[in-house]
Amino acid sequence: MGTPRQTQIPPLELPRYGAERLSGIRCIATQQKTDPPSEADLTAMAIQRLDALVSLTFSEEGFERRGGGATGYIKETYLAHLIPNTGEKSELNGQAAWTVSSPMSLDLLSKQDLLELVENLEAEFQREFVAQQVDLDHDRVLIVGLQTDKVKPQEFQNILDELARLVNTAGGEVLQTIKQKRSRLHPQTVVGEGKVQEIALSAQTLGANLIVFDRDLSPGQVRNLETQIGVRVVDRTEVILDIFAQRAQSGAGKLQVELAQLEYMLPRLTGRGQAMSRLGGGIGTRGPGETKLETERRAIQRRIARLQQEVNQLQAHRTRLRQNRQHKEVPSVALVGYTNAGKSTLLNTLTNAQVYTADQLFATLDPTTRRLMIPNADTGEQMAIVLTDTVGFIHELPPALMDAFRATLEEVTEADALLHLVDLSHPAWQSQIRSVMAILSEMPITPGPALIAFNKIDRVDSDTLALAQEEFPQAVFISASDRLGLETLRQRLALLVNYALVHH
Repeated sequence: MGTPRQTQIPPLELPRYGAERLSGIRCIATQQKTDPPSEADLTAMAIQRLDALVSLTFSEEGFERRGGGATGYIKETYLAHLIPNTGEKSELNGQAAWTVSSPMSLDLLSKQDLLELVENLEAEFQREFVAQQVDLDHDRVLIVGLQTDKVKPQEFQNILDELARLVNTAGGEVLQTIKQKRSRLHPQTVVGEGKVQEIALSAQTLGANLIVFDRDLSPGQVRNLETQIGVRVVDRTEVILDIFAQRAQSGAGKLQVELAQLEYMLPRLTGRGQAMSRLGGGIGTRGPGETKLETERRAIQRRIARLQQEVNQLQAHRTRLRQNRQHKEVPSVALVGYTNAGKSTLLNTLTNAQVYTADQLFATLDPTTRRLMIPNADTGEQMAIVLTDTVGFIHELPPALMDAFRATLEEVTEADALLHLVDLSHPAWQSQIRSVMAILSEMPITPGPALIAFNKIDRVDSDTLALAQEEFPQAVFISASDRLGLETLRQRLALLVNYALVHH
């Protein structure tokens, strides 16, 4: 009873659900106006992948029933069903493909062999699905962004662009970005109800298998969204954690990533249907028992405690290494900056270190330390300093990572001075400087004096250069890949180290 929109069954509760098949449900709807099914009904049909939707339109003449209610006659009927995306298709906003028959009589409808229709359709969907699967070694992603009143349009666009780069770096393919503007987020589903329908429909049509939100989601929000959309939903933090998991090379890096992932996962462990129900069953096992969920929680908590211990040992080990360096009186400079600012490229250019570099976010995870010879500011003789490449910062670095990476980030707090590298060719370079400063200000120990170096000057126009020179008169301007301005940088580093040691 009710329209297909009102009686909608969540995708995860349908008898079967998937891009290659229909759900096994046919729907008959009645209406009094003699129009074909409405767009809302057709959308609901597409989201639920109904086998078929039959719409019966009634005439209003007839006779009154005793006790109220009226009868009428079926004027015409419509038959609607989905059609595979093969070239020709009837479309809604260039999205879902369906077809609605022209009005037909009830007699004609009753002669339709629906089983044959559905089987033929499924065979076509199967073929289309197999064709799509051929290149499916990566996630097909829909990005969802919510712009609240606090965020300026340009800032919002930068956040979405960065998220798309994160998804690409993690190995996903962004099919579409869906945006919504709301004064504040919806507590249950972040975006509004209509938007959730639109996301479900787009995911259906484009064959997306992952939805990525531009903000952190609570476990409840993920559950609600997955139930309504029928596709896996993750948030920005999970994408970053995934990249870190792929990138970590050293034992220390892997350790810290695992710790961050487990701390993130723990509150998100929720009963997935039967899988998490009570263990055992039958005589002798009934009673309070322990749910599988509780067992998993305990195992994860034990693992977290063990990893935490190992990270502490790692910190102690790094501290000893640093003390050795300090005994030798070798000044140290930490390279900090937003992810993809060119820190590793600069380290490679200055010291011939063979650090992996790529035009990606978080290409470097493990700190690399190399010696660098610079002219002494007083005597002009060559002196050695150590330069450490650190993990890239990012706008709103997830707290789980801040904690897990404290051993890596300690290199920053222990350094005598900082070299803050900025990608001047990035449209949001100013807000990136603010993000890095914000993270540095949250460090338990205040880092030493910093020198700002603007990188990639070969890719910017004179206006941007002039603006940066005006805002940061003390900064150095270089291009690590084209080896521009490196001599000046060496001299300025010497002055910086000298200043740091004098004021230490």
